[in-house]
Amino acid sequence: MTTRRGLLCAGASMAALGAAPWARSQAGEGDAFPQHPLVLWVPWSAGGGTDITLRLLAELAGRQLGQRIVIENRGGAGGTLAMPILQQSPADGYTLAQMPQPVFRAPFTQKVAWDPIRDTTPILQVSGVTFGLLVPAASPVRSVAELLAYAAAHPGRLSIATNGVGTTPHVVLDALFARNGLSFIHVPYKGAAEQMIALSSGQVMAGVNANGFAPYVDSGGLRMLAVFGASRSRRWPDVPTMSELGHGIVATSPYGLAGPCGMPGAIVQRLHAAFKTALFDPRHVAELARYDQEVAYLDSADYGRSMREAYAAEKRTVERLGLGAV
Repeated sequence: MTTRRGLLCAGASMAALGAAPWARSQAGEGDAFPQHPLVLWVPWSAGGGTDITLRLLAELAGRQLGQRIVIENRGGAGGTLAMPILQQSPADGYTLAQMPQPVFRAPFTQKVAWDPIRDTTPILQVSGVTFGLLVPAASPVRSVAELLAYAAAHPGRLSIATNGVGTTPHVVLDALFARNGLSFIHVPYKGAAEQMIALSSGQVMAGVNANGFAPYVDSGGLRMLAVFGASRSRRWPDVPTMSELGHGIVATSPYGLAGPCGMPGAIVQRLHAAFKTALFDPRHVAELARYDQEVAYLDSADYGRSMREAYAAEKRTVERLGLGAV
């Protein structure tokens, strides 16, 4: 059901481009903003690749705004725990959050009180992550085929870590193993940092995560068996894709920033301009590259359209895989 607040969100995101008279009429409001520090909620634990790159982005954007942007971490629930905060916060521009892919899936797999479209105002898309299937460097498993063979030979013994229940890695793994008539022990973590430590130390046998694994692969602590992107990584060109291995899997996860529903257009414009400048700052571009990521900028209106498309696509995926909430 479309609410009045939902309609306000749509208006704010369109006004962010500066084309709407309403946005221009509120220029004074945008000029006065911000008057105190902002909070950017990151729905992952501290220390992972997404957390680290967003901290730098917030620092650079804060310089543009003339106010600090404080990072608050709220890991758990597959990256969805910032959504209740956005839903309940004032639409004054001082509360922002990262929008990871699981927020567009969760409403179809579980009962939640929030809606990722109705309850948000898009600001901009930042980047995107691809996923890798990894094992400890000391593991005897050297390919995806060997990993599946182990699961077949040792039912109930293969443990695989992801960054949470209902995340893209979890959904993809479930589909892969079900298609092969196999099972695995799912070990969810709140963020990449603790997951990668557990994996490299051998507490779990394999793991799937986003680009936060890059330093561990580069240092030799982890071995990557495959990537989930549409093409091989330029950073690790010898690692095959899951698709070319015959598993028909391509999984990426774009993300951006949003605020609560109903933010004034002029404030959206101000935030968009600050984060866009920060996004293309050479320091931020270099930090993304450390995790095999690139800038994937979309402005407020285009990001809003992308969010709606992602929401519709996740609904189709959940229905196809039979993952809907009972």
